[in-house]
Amino acid sequence: MADERARHFRRLRRLRRSARRWSVLAGGLGGAAAVLTPYAGIGLPDAIWAGAAGSTIAVAAWRWADLRALAATPAPPALDPAEAAARSRARLAAAVERLPAGPGVLAEVRRVRSRLALRGTTAARAWARLDRAASTLDGLSGRLTGLAEPAVREAAEADRSLRDLAARVAGVERALKLAPHGPLAEVHGTLTAQLESGVSAYERLVVAAAGYVAEDARPTTEHPAAARLTEATDLLHGVASALAELRTPTPTPTPTPHG
Repeated sequence: MADERARHFRRLRRLRRSARRWSVLAGGLGGAAAVLTPYAGIGLPDAIWAGAAGSTIAVAAWRWADLRALAATPAPPALDPAEAAARSRARLAAAVERLPAGPGVLAEVRRVRSRLALRGTTAARAWARLDRAASTLDGLSGRLTGLAEPAVREAAEADRSLRDLAARVAGVERALKLAPHGPLAEVHGTLTAQLESGVSAYERLVVAAAGYVAEDARPTTEHPAAARLTEATDLLHGVASALAELRTPTPTPTPTPHG
């Protein structure tokens, strides 16, 4: 959404310029009508001049009235710099998302930003493992249909939950540097153990998904393409043997002497 304060002042400037233009035009037409009407007498051209002058004077008056009304309206408050930056980012993200590869680019940018936010904490390693597992599952998701669809939905929910847990672990760990001893250390240990356990379970799910895809794609008999290749190979071997026999000269039998 545009800055309302900037929009207010842009509208004020446009009204001021419009009022000035119409005032200049009204003055010119009014002066011409005042000079030409007594000079040439009253006629159709004089009526046109007078009508144009009156119309422009009226429009100029309306413009000045609108300008005074808008100028009397208090300007909207200025945006907070953080809010303005957030709106700019939202507009940029919306523009990028409309591109063909936009959603993927935005997802990668968010992933990198989140990973950088966890740099230097114990949650960074678990986050990297989760990221690799999630990327692997994304590559398999197109084949996880039918009975596997509930597992895909569950994995998406677990991914969001584990990423939120990783951010909490990082936040507690940073606070722990201010108070190394106390109950906060125990909470950090518990959260870290939950994160490691959750990431391990997610990785096992991805391995099971890969096994499902592999079993689903494995045929019970020989692949048709392999069978056709085997037949073609046998055929070529047979042709090659026949050609070899044709090219081999047949030995001439030696005549037996009669005694």
